[in-house]
Amino acid sequence: MEYTRLGKTDIEVSRVCLGCMSFGKPTMHAWTLDEAASEQVICHALALGINFFDTANCYSSGTSEEYLGRALQRNHIPRDKVVLASKVYFNEGRLSKNAIQREIEGSLKRLGTDYLDLFIIHRFDYDTPMEETMEALDGLVRVGKVRAIGASAMYGYQFMNMQHIAEQHGWTPFSVMENHYNLLYREDERELIPICKQMQVSLMPYSPLAAGHLARRTWRSDSLRGKTDRVAMGKYDRSEQEDMKIVERVYELSERYGVKMQQIALAWEWAKGVATPIVGATKTKYLDDAVGALAVSLTEEDIAYLEEPYIPHRVVGAILENPPQGVVLLDEKNE
Repeated sequence: MEYTRLGKTDIEVSRVCLGCMSFGKPTMHAWTLDEAASEQVICHALALGINFFDTANCYSSGTSEEYLGRALQRNHIPRDKVVLASKVYFNEGRLSKNAIQREIEGSLKRLGTDYLDLFIIHRFDYDTPMEETMEALDGLVRVGKVRAIGASAMYGYQFMNMQHIAEQHGWTPFSVMENHYNLLYREDERELIPICKQMQVSLMPYSPLAAGHLARRTWRSDSLRGKTDRVAMGKYDRSEQEDMKIVERVYELSERYGVKMQQIALAWEWAKGVATPIVGATKTKYLDDAVGALAVSLTEEDIAYLEEPYIPHRVVGAILENPPQGVVLLDEKNE
């Protein structure tokens, strides 16, 4: 396993992050794993050298955090040997001071720990002043409940404004950006990613395999997730015809190098400066594939070939307004 540091912090993480949205009771998605199966995947990740785990207060009504915390405790994993990230936003009060202080306590309790390594705001909050949010997050760092903070899926100007507010007041800035980024969705290359690189903010994108579209030659999947994940359908289906040109090129390169398609897609992420893509896995073999991708090296010609068919896409991830209270699944495809 290879490791890197998050932003300007001393937090060392594996170059593969295990996404924990796949764990928990089926209150959010029909395809999540039960506790025993979740623990099996978590233990396999640890055996591979993965030390970075990304979850959220809203994943499966908090049971994702519970499954992760209990798995680590049952297997006697020392707290300082893992890096735990969770999120706040899809909750009552969004990113208000009271909500942040309430939600960190809930996450810590469910995870069975007294601190988080990384606390991420899940979206930009249009109702709470940015100063209130940044001061509240800084307060958590100062009292030792959080080591570092991050942001997810927002517009570049919003991220820049929040960073400047932190700088002006001497508060903790963001060290990490968890954005939507893969070969089929590169809109953040216009502003957000250059801003992050300028500020030495690490990239830990979600959906690096575009919900599996970059891991198979066909668009449709017969898996339970493929049949029921309406969020993935909403994110990607409208550009299927254009994006299949990229999928086919991923397949071509995988054949040329004798590796799997998902390994080409992940190798592209690292080649683009990503610190640690978030890989969700419902089977241990998917983690083997992800870690194996670290051995794949793409040439500049390969990267250009993969990127050439890309066309502009509608923004998916960043939002224009807060969703109705209680809504967690954004971008769902409607029949």
